[in-house]
Amino acid sequence: MPPRPELVPRFEEQGYSAEAVERRRRWIEEKTGADLRHVGSYSFPSEEMRGNIENPIGVAQVPIGVAGPLLVQGAHARGVFYVPMATTEGTLVRSYERGSVVLTRAGGVTAHVYLDENQIAPVFPFEDVAEAATFVREVESRFEEVRAEAESTTRHGRLLRVECYPIGRHVMLQFRYSTGDAHGMNMIAKATERACEWLLAHTNARRYNLFGGLDSEKHASAALFAGGKGKKVVAGARLSKRLVRSYLNTTAEGIVEVRQLNILGQFHSGTLGCNAHLANGLAALLIACGQDVANLANAAVGITNLEMIEDGDLYASVTLPSLTLATVGGGTGLGTGRECLEMLGCAGNGGAPRLAEITAAFLLAGEISLCAAIASGEFVASHEAYGRNRPAKKDALP
Repeated sequence: MPPRPELVPRFEEQGYSAEAVERRRRWIEEKTGADLRHVGSYSFPSEEMRGNIENPIGVAQVPIGVAGPLLVQGAHARGVFYVPMATTEGTLVRSYERGSVVLTRAGGVTAHVYLDENQIAPVFPFEDVAEAATFVREVESRFEEVRAEAESTTRHGRLLRVECYPIGRHVMLQFRYSTGDAHGMNMIAKATERACEWLLAHTNARRYNLFGGLDSEKHASAALFAGGKGKKVVAGARLSKRLVRSYLNTTAEGIVEVRQLNILGQFHSGTLGCNAHLANGLAALLIACGQDVANLANAAVGITNLEMIEDGDLYASVTLPSLTLATVGGGTGLGTGRECLEMLGCAGNGGAPRLAEITAAFLLAGEISLCAAIASGEFVASHEAYGRNRPAKKDALP
C-alpha cells in the first residue's frame, strides 16, 4: 500500500501566527520545490486572516492601477472618483481611464440604486402535491412568525418577504433579506436555517435542503434580471457628438453599430446578459476592494444600452440587476482591500450603496471605451502599445 500523503499542517490554535504561516509555507516549499518568497511578502498581521482563509501561507499579489477622474452624480455617490483596478491585463486601466475622462467631460454619470437585498432558497420535499399546497398556505399565513424566528439570529439582517415556488411535490421558498453593507450570505444562511427548523416543528414539512439553487448564488441565470441578488443599480450619461469625435475618435452611429452587431452574436450564443465586457472592469474592482470575487458570476449579468439620439449625440447606460458588493465583513477590512475602499470613500458602514453607484458608473466607462476602440479600429493597436508585457522602449513589433 502506498504511503498516505501528509495533511497540510494545522498548528492547532497557532495556525494564523506569523511563525505558523511561515512554517506552513516552508513545508509546502519543501513538498513542491517552489520558491514562495513573493507569496510570503505581505504587510498586515497574519492573525487578521482568521475567518477569511484556512491553511494560510501568504498572499497573492496582483498589480493595482488607478483610473479616473470619474464624475458621478448619484443618490449616494456624488463627486469625482479615482477607481482602483487589480488586473494583469495590459490596456484595461487605460481603456477605463479614457471612458472615465470622456464621461466626466460630458458632465458626469447619473446613477441610482433601485433595489438592495439578498436571497436564499431552501427546498422542501413532500409526499404529494396536496401536501405541498398545504405547506404553501401555512407559510403564507405565518410569515410574521417565520420572520421573528429568522431575525432572532442577526442584529443586522431583516427578512423582507418569503416567496413560494411550488414545483410538483416540492416547494422552494425564496427568502429575501436586507443585509445592510454586508454581502451577508452567511448571515442569511444562518437565519434561514433557524426559520426552516421552525417550519419543521410547526407545519407539515419533514425535511429541507437549505440551498435549492433558485437564489443564483455565484451562478449566472436569467432570474437575476429581476434583481434580488445584491443591488439593482443603473447608470447613464449623454455624450455630445463633439466629445465622441474628439475623445473617442468615432461617432455615436459607429459605436451603436458595434454594439448592435455584438448583440447578434450574443443572442445566437445564448449569452446571459447583453453587454460588451462588464466582467472585465468588475473583476478588477472586486479584487482591488477585497470583495468575494466569485460573485462576479451573478454580478456581471447586466445590460448595456447604447443609443444615438438627437443631434448625433450618444446616450449610454448600464443596468446591473444583481450587483453583489460589500463594505463591511469578508475581505473588506484586510490590507489593500480596506485601503482601496478608503480611496473611494466607501469603507465601513454606509458605504455599500455608494460603492454600487461608483461601480455602475465606472463599468459604463469601460463599455463606451471598448465599443469606441472597435468602431475606430484602435483596439488591436492599443493592445500592442500597452498590453504586450514588455518594457516601453521595446514597443516596436518583434
